[in-house]
Amino acid sequence: MTIEGKVVYEDIGPGCWGIVDAQSKQWRPVNMPEQLKKVGASVRIKANEVEEFASVFMWGTPVHITSFHTLNP
Repeated sequence: MTIEGKVVYEDIGPGCWGIVDAQSKQWRPVNMPEQLKKVGASVRIKANEVEEFASVFMWGTPVHITSFHTLNP
């Protein structure tokens, strides 16, 4: 799947990085690349949804990023 949105940082528990798309859907990459860890950055990622059996995060749908691009505003 392709996801386009803005990078956010959620201060939940130990904190987590995520992406919020234009429909306000929350995505939580389980392998967020360091290059994307900039709050407010516009990004396009290709990802696969993953199942997590246990997580301390109660935010977003977990996905595994397979490729990514930053977008100009």
